[in-house]
Amino acid sequence: MSYSNRLTIAMVGTRGVPAAYGGFETAIEEVGRRLADRGHDVVVYTRGSERRENEYLGMRVVHLPAVPVKQVETLSHTGLSALHLIFRRRPDATFVFNAANSPFLPLLRLRRAPVALHMDGLEWRRSKWGPRGKAYYRWAEQFGVRTADALIADAPGIADYYRHQFDVPTELIRYGAPILDELPARGVEEMDLTPGGYHLVVARFEPENHVLEIVQGYHDSKAELPLVVVGSAPYSADYTQEIERVADGDDRIRLVGGIYDQDLLDALYANAVTYLHGHSVGGTNPSLLRAMGAGTAVIGYDVPFNREVLDGNGWFFSDACEVSSQIMAAEGEPMLTASRAKAAQEIARNRFRWDDVADEYETLAQRLAERATIHPSARRARRRSTDWSPAAVGSAAS
Repeated sequence: MSYSNRLTIAMVGTRGVPAAYGGFETAIEEVGRRLADRGHDVVVYTRGSERRENEYLGMRVVHLPAVPVKQVETLSHTGLSALHLIFRRRPDATFVFNAANSPFLPLLRLRRAPVALHMDGLEWRRSKWGPRGKAYYRWAEQFGVRTADALIADAPGIADYYRHQFDVPTELIRYGAPILDELPARGVEEMDLTPGGYHLVVARFEPENHVLEIVQGYHDSKAELPLVVVGSAPYSADYTQEIERVADGDDRIRLVGGIYDQDLLDALYANAVTYLHGHSVGGTNPSLLRAMGAGTAVIGYDVPFNREVLDGNGWFFSDACEVSSQIMAAEGEPMLTASRAKAAQEIARNRFRWDDVADEYETLAQRLAERATIHPSARRARRRSTDWSPAAVGSAAS
């Protein structure tokens, strides 16, 4: 899909490009490069990159600083980006990522710059935020709903949430999955691992990612293949210590810390017999898609987001005991494990294509440029007082 008119499209609110951090950055790189290839003028606001080039994969890159403090790093950079934007040529469409950045949407609206806000997952449920942080995220969600021209959800469950809580529509735009048809092995054997001979976890050490339950469940099992745990805890030393305590003395468990070499991570995904995915509060998770695209069977935390992405094709757990039984099931039935791995890769190949994702962003950008907006109906939206759960609204993922 491509439009004859060239649009100026700004992408704001993340660490930018090159992608080296998370799902938002990967989405910007994969979508932005495709939109640039189609002739659009794509501007990406970036912070902290070691590369200082003003162009990357056809995208214009604007480097701006940020206050290097957890609570304000993103907000400070987004604020500077919004100020920079309003004194430059008005973009035809602006994509702002992360609901926390919603306070800066009025600046863009003053410039009459059409804006879509990517809402991400349910950030206020994350344990790393204290009461003030959680309250801020809940406020920012509502402010974003009332201020944006369009809202982007990356999973049906997230779309359900905004429909149920605020009675507003969202644009359902997923992430794409990288497909690894050839199994890279570089670095795996150097880590003294056997291809197809280990289980894998890749996650930040945060309670909502259930790394502790995974490690505890594995520790309690009679699994023969080792468990490789990639990740660290940027904010929770106590949680890390509890994971280390459980792993201590179990030679089968290998805590290898953070790995930021994407080629090595791809090799680890592709050569694992299973990938254990404990994430519970996001939408469509890029780590899960990467494991599926690598052709690895998944043992996932039992929430609708994960079931929907896998289309039920995997094992699921809700506590350490179920981790133990599912790992043993995967080791005990190698033909079923291989079948589920192949099915997961086909789901990723057919349903999570970056070209399709770029089509959807391009279509939305065109609509924004033509002044489509939900603002008149959403500007007085109020959060419902009742708590939300996917089951309460009959999520398609459940």
